[in-house]
Amino acid sequence: MTLNIFKILNAKKLTWIFGLLAIASAVGAGYEINRIMQIQAFNDAILNAKSPKTDMQSFEAKFATAYWLAKNERYKESTLLFTHLLEHANTKQKEAIQHNIATNFFRRGIAINGTSMSVGKESEYLLRQAKNLYQQAVRLDNTHWDTRHNLDRLILLLPGTPTPGVGESDSPGLIMGNIPVGLP
Repeated sequence: MTLNIFKILNAKKLTWIFGLLAIASAVGAGYEINRIMQIQAFNDAILNAKSPKTDMQSFEAKFATAYWLAKNERYKESTLLFTHLLEHANTKQKEAIQHNIATNFFRRGIAINGTSMSVGKESEYLLRQAKNLYQQAVRLDNTHWDTRHNLDRLILLLPGTPTPGVGESDSPGLIMGNIPVGLP
């Protein structure tokens, strides 16, 4: 039986097989080298805040664009782009997206509020949205310290939730609304 294999695979046929295998390997290696160079060019473009030439529709390119928009205080566009990315993200990516959207709301709320320690209506709304998003991000990944830190700082900024019936007057308000006030 071994003689039949040697008759079928002579030196000329083996040379052709190994030659084709070498050519296929060279083509594969060339493709991988080209891909590595594309990835390097993509990373360089992102680091320099330029539009990448390749992989423009990739998750990473869109994420980097949204992040750049947020850094340049274009929060609405950034939030929209991040929101569109949520549909195609895995759990780790969703956590990063939630964190960045929350940071957009946080920065916008702080910018509107200014240096005042009293939180206005619009600022409070934005800060509460940021709080909810940070809480969602923490639920997705409790190990991200930046999210936990920002949530902690945000809770300190927000006014406490008002208790129904407790206000500036002595009237019981909503809690004891059916009980007459005063002596019988």
